[in-house]
Amino acid sequence: MIEIDEAALDALAGEAPEGPVVMLNLLRFRPDGGRESYRRYVEHLRAGVHQRYGLEVVYLGDGGRALVADEGQAWDTVALVRYPSRQAFVDMVRDPEYRAGAHLRAEALLESVLQPTVPAG
Repeated sequence: MIEIDEAALDALAGEAPEGPVVMLNLLRFRPDGGRESYRRYVEHLRAGVHQRYGLEVVYLGDGGRALVADEGQAWDTVALVRYPSRQAFVDMVRDPEYRAGAHLRAEALLESVLQPTVPAG
Protein backbone atom coordinates (compact mmCIF):
# COMPACT_ATOMS: atom_id res chain seq x y z
CA MET A 1 0.00 0.00 0.00
CA ILE A 2 1.37 3.42 -0.97
CA GLU A 3 -1.53 5.82 -0.35
CA ILE A 4 -2.80 6.85 3.10
CA ASP A 5 -6.53 6.29 3.44
CA GLU A 6 -8.94 8.52 5.34
CA ALA A 7 -9.69 5.91 8.02
CA ALA A 8 -5.97 5.64 8.83
CA LEU A 9 -5.73 9.44 9.10
CA ASP A 10 -8.74 9.56 11.44
CA ALA A 11 -7.23 6.82 13.61
CA LEU A 12 -3.88 8.62 13.75
CA ALA A 13 -5.49 11.92 14.76
CA GLY A 14 -7.49 10.20 17.48
CA GLU A 15 -4.59 8.35 19.10
CA ALA A 16 -2.80 11.20 20.84
CA PRO A 17 -3.04 14.50 18.99
CA GLU A 18 -0.90 16.39 21.52
CA GLY A 19 2.88 16.36 21.29
CA PRO A 20 5.30 15.73 18.45
CA VAL A 21 5.41 12.61 16.31
CA VAL A 22 8.27 11.28 14.19
CA MET A 23 7.19 9.42 11.09
CA LEU A 24 9.40 6.52 10.05
CA ASN A 25 9.49 6.28 6.24
CA LEU A 26 10.89 3.15 4.60
CA LEU A 27 10.94 3.63 0.85
CA ARG A 28 11.47 1.28 -2.08
CA PHE A 29 11.55 3.14 -5.38
CA ARG A 30 10.26 2.04 -8.75
CA PRO A 31 13.22 1.20 -10.98
CA ASP A 32 11.92 3.40 -13.81
CA GLY A 33 12.49 6.90 -12.44
CA GLY A 34 11.23 6.43 -8.89
CA ARG A 35 14.05 8.36 -7.23
CA GLU A 36 13.53 11.30 -9.59
CA SER A 37 9.79 11.35 -8.97
CA TYR A 38 10.37 11.26 -5.21
CA ARG A 39 12.85 14.13 -5.51
CA ARG A 40 10.10 16.17 -7.23
CA TYR A 41 7.69 15.21 -4.43
CA VAL A 42 10.17 16.51 -1.81
CA GLU A 43 10.63 19.74 -3.80
CA HIS A 44 6.85 20.13 -3.84
CA LEU A 45 6.79 19.86 -0.04
CA ARG A 46 9.64 22.34 0.35
CA ALA A 47 7.84 24.84 -1.86
CA GLY A 48 5.52 25.73 1.01
CA VAL A 49 3.65 22.88 2.61
CA HIS A 50 6.46 21.87 4.98
CA GLN A 51 6.67 25.29 6.62
CA ARG A 52 2.93 25.56 7.09
CA TYR A 53 2.78 22.30 9.04
CA GLY A 54 6.15 22.45 10.77
CA LEU A 55 7.68 19.29 9.38
CA GLU A 56 11.38 18.75 9.92
CA VAL A 57 13.48 16.07 8.24
CA VAL A 58 15.45 14.59 11.14
CA TYR A 59 17.28 12.00 9.06
CA LEU A 60 17.42 11.00 5.41
CA GLY A 61 19.69 8.22 4.23
CA ASP A 62 20.19 5.70 1.45
CA GLY A 63 19.69 2.10 2.49
CA GLY A 64 22.49 -0.41 2.34
CA ARG A 65 22.49 -4.17 2.33
CA ALA A 66 20.32 -5.42 5.19
CA LEU A 67 22.29 -7.38 7.75
CA VAL A 68 19.27 -8.85 9.53
CA ALA A 69 16.07 -9.07 7.48
CA ASP A 70 14.02 -11.45 5.43
CA GLU A 71 14.88 -11.61 1.73
CA GLY A 72 13.67 -8.49 -0.08
CA GLN A 73 13.39 -6.32 3.03
CA ALA A 74 16.26 -3.94 2.29
CA TRP A 75 14.98 -0.40 1.68
CA ASP A 76 16.28 2.15 -0.81
CA THR A 77 15.84 5.11 1.53
CA VAL A 78 15.04 5.66 5.19
CA ALA A 79 13.68 8.97 6.45
CA LEU A 80 12.62 10.25 9.86
CA VAL A 81 10.34 13.28 9.63
CA ARG A 82 9.19 15.14 12.74
CA TYR A 83 5.81 16.88 12.95
CA PRO A 84 4.66 19.08 15.84
CA SER A 85 1.66 16.76 16.33
CA ARG A 86 -0.29 13.96 14.74
CA GLN A 87 -2.94 16.52 13.83
CA ALA A 88 -0.34 18.60 11.93
CA PHE A 89 0.50 15.52 9.84
CA VAL A 90 -3.18 14.76 9.20
CA ASP A 91 -3.89 18.37 8.26
CA MET A 92 -0.93 18.40 5.86
CA VAL A 93 -2.03 15.21 4.08
CA ARG A 94 -5.55 16.62 3.70
CA ASP A 95 -4.33 20.01 2.44
CA PRO A 96 -5.25 20.53 -1.26
CA GLU A 97 -1.76 21.90 -1.99
CA TYR A 98 -0.18 18.73 -0.57
CA ARG A 99 -2.61 16.55 -2.50
CA ALA A 100 -1.70 18.33 -5.71
CA GLY A 101 1.79 16.79 -5.46
CA ALA A 102 0.96 13.52 -3.70
CA HIS A 103 0.80 11.70 -7.04
CA LEU A 104 4.59 12.17 -7.30
CA ARG A 105 5.04 10.09 -4.15
CA ALA A 106 2.71 7.38 -5.42
CA GLU A 107 4.45 7.33 -8.81
CA ALA A 108 7.86 7.05 -7.14
CA LEU A 109 7.25 4.14 -4.82
CA LEU A 110 7.05 0.43 -5.36
CA GLU A 111 6.62 -0.20 -1.63
CA SER A 112 6.55 1.91 1.51
CA VAL A 113 6.18 1.80 5.28
CA LEU A 114 4.96 4.95 7.01
CA GLN A 115 4.83 4.49 10.78
CA PRO A 116 4.31 7.07 13.52
CA THR A 117 6.72 6.90 16.42
CA VAL A 118 7.01 8.71 19.74
CA PRO A 119 9.90 8.76 22.21
CA ALA A 120 10.00 5.67 24.41
CA GLY A 121 9.91 5.96 28.00
